Amino acid sequence: MLVRDAMSPLVLTIGPAHTLRQAATLMSARRVGSAVVLDHDAHHLGILTERDILNSVGAGQDPDLETAGAHTTTDVVFAAPDWTLEEAAEAMTHGGFRHLIVLDGRGPVGVVSVRDVLRCWAPARRRTAVAAAAPATG
Repeated sequence: MLVRDAMSPLVLTIGPAHTLRQAATLMSARRVGSAVVLDHDAHHLGILTERDILNSVGAGQDPDLETAGAHTTTDVVFAAPDWTLEEAAEAMTHGGFRHLIVLDGRGPVGVVSVRDVLRCWAPARRRTAVAAAAPATG
């Protein structure tokens, strides 16, 4: 199975000036765990995750004053739509993160998360287990 089959095509894009509270509100409303932070001035893209917001709040920072830009990961590993889920899982495991921005030649086309990968793999494992448990006919 490929990343394009598992990814969420919903890409929440915010600017670096959004506050963490604004980002959290948008992420919650869309039920996503990350936002792509697009900085038009610097011509780069990064990612802000729910963990980034949690770490900031846990450190006692004010989510109404802290900006997405100050907490954005800019050293991002991007996935391609034609990556296999194994490649995506390996990249996430190696990098220690749970979300990959999926890019094609035009820009972000989706986000794939650990949850997306597991959602795709779980039914396949279930089918394999059922088939293995079925009595042999012959």
